[in-house]
Amino acid sequence: MAEEQEGKHPAPGKLSKARYERELYRLQTELVKLQEWVRSEGTRLVVVFEGRDAAGKGSTIKRVTAYLNPRVARIVALPQPTERERTQWYFQRYTEHLPAAGEIVLFDRSWYNRAGVEQVMGFCTPAEYQRFLRQCPVFERMLVEDGILLRKYWFSVSDEVQEQRFRQRLDDPTRRWKLSRVDLESLTRWEEYSRAKDDMFVHTDVPEAPWYVVESDDKRRARLNMIAHLLSTVPYHEVPPPVLELPPRPPGTGYRRPPRDLQTYVPDHAADLEK
Repeated sequence: MAEEQEGKHPAPGKLSKARYERELYRLQTELVKLQEWVRSEGTRLVVVFEGRDAAGKGSTIKRVTAYLNPRVARIVALPQPTERERTQWYFQRYTEHLPAAGEIVLFDRSWYNRAGVEQVMGFCTPAEYQRFLRQCPVFERMLVEDGILLRKYWFSVSDEVQEQRFRQRLDDPTRRWKLSRVDLESLTRWEEYSRAKDDMFVHTDVPEAPWYVVESDDKRRARLNMIAHLLSTVPYHEVPPPVLELPPRPPGTGYRRPPRDLQTYVPDHAADLEK
């Protein structure tokens, strides 16, 4: 079995869809409570999602944010750095996306690109890589010392499941865009990525900002486990919502809607499906 699987617990029984959806909804309800606590307390929360390609980071982020207010919780998924950004301090392009008071930021990949794909694929120099390993713990300690709640999750997937998911993406026109040549090359560089991840943990799994590993061969379990753990690490409480009442609708004043032929309507595509 692949190196990434060593030390894993035996696979539990399959979680039924009904039970998964009930628990997911319960956890998502708690996430809304967490969001309102963050907003009312002026807390700053950063959640880092890292892991191998096709490990389930994106689908988990989607479930985390499903019912959250995008003005409070936002996703940061940065593209490749521009030529100007390449000349900046490495962490600079990430600091501008950190949350202000009452905000949650979810990093769909983060500054740890340097310790993973950049190091393995040769997109950074050895000196830049070593500088990252020295500076990253200092950088994260500064965030925590300033009051930011920082949570880091590594999504661990086996080589067999990763390859299976890659093949599914190749055959699915709605997910084909998720694959790139760099993603596919990760299949042939499995051990290199494993060593890079191990080295990264040695240098950056610090008490102030520890790594939490999410076993993600089973995506449903991974989502539930990650969300439940996040909730358990934040001392939130339910914030009573403001009391709202629907006002009575006032009597009409004679308004009449304009004739339909004066406006352009979207064609009824759905009606064609009934034929």
